[in-house]
Amino acid sequence: MIVRPVTSADLPALFDLARSTGTGLTTLPANEQRLAHRVSWAEKAFRGEAERADADYLFVLENDDGKVVGISAVAGAVGLREPWYNYRVGLTVSASQELGIHREIPTLFLANDLTGQSELCSLFLHADARTGLNGRLLSKARFMFIAEFRELFGDKVIAEMRGMSDAAGRSPFWESLGRHFFKMEFSQADYLTGVGNKAFIAELMPKFPLYTCFLSEEARNVIGRVHPDTEPALAMLKGEGFSYQGYVDIFDAGPAIEAPTEKIRAIADSQTLVLAIGTPGDDAEPYLIHNRKREECRITAAPARVAAGSLVVDAQTAKRLRLAAGASVRAVPLSAGKRS
Repeated sequence: MIVRPVTSADLPALFDLARSTGTGLTTLPANEQRLAHRVSWAEKAFRGEAERADADYLFVLENDDGKVVGISAVAGAVGLREPWYNYRVGLTVSASQELGIHREIPTLFLANDLTGQSELCSLFLHADARTGLNGRLLSKARFMFIAEFRELFGDKVIAEMRGMSDAAGRSPFWESLGRHFFKMEFSQADYLTGVGNKAFIAELMPKFPLYTCFLSEEARNVIGRVHPDTEPALAMLKGEGFSYQGYVDIFDAGPAIEAPTEKIRAIADSQTLVLAIGTPGDDAEPYLIHNRKREECRITAAPARVAAGSLVVDAQTAKRLRLAAGASVRAVPLSAGKRS
């Protein structure tokens, strides 16, 4: 498997993936025109022709037969062209000493606090490919690209995790809150956000703080919780240093997790090495390996070992990276705790 930049030739495969994601992946709508526009901008970003506010680094996961089986992306900066909204979960205290009353009420504040940060988004792996190292490669490959081209990204990296919804795509948070202001199904609002029609959020969303005690118990219980299908992705990112700091999605209340860019494990621990082709050995650990290129970026995960400033990999891995012995690579152990 290899992670590489998306190209216009990937559009048919990309549309098939988008149709299979279901509700909740707002940045990958099943809309051919929108996807074509996004791929076009991604190609500009990889060529260095897009400002950080517009940069959308869209990657695909491709198997050795050339079939695209997954997608992931990282945005250079959010909210610099149009407002980026989250709810910040705060606390309002109501107290009366005379009456002996002290109430602490969780409160939702509409905020733009994460403006300007880079965002991990659009992660989806075809069900048939959810084996081995594929999921971790698809997700963590983005960190290798950020580490190599650090100047293109913000001081923090954020990720909005999919919130709770049922098998029919019903969101308890939306039913208790959003529906009263938007008068549409959650899936429709989710889709409109994904195709770039975000103005209606500012026009219709209440600006005043919202007391969670007015929400249904079911809605209160899902604030800051992820969909069961997203729990593995959340655990993976926590292992890289991400944490929940009280920001949630305004539609389904899924958590927005974040990490200082320099402290993300795969970025902080990555190093540049000289590629050597040989036998990694029985004690070799899986490494993320990047060919250090931008427009022709290729990232893979494979057994490797570090020896005297070199990264020893087998010939198949070098072929996937399209590199010869002696080339410079950026590498890091695939998982936390695997140190060279």
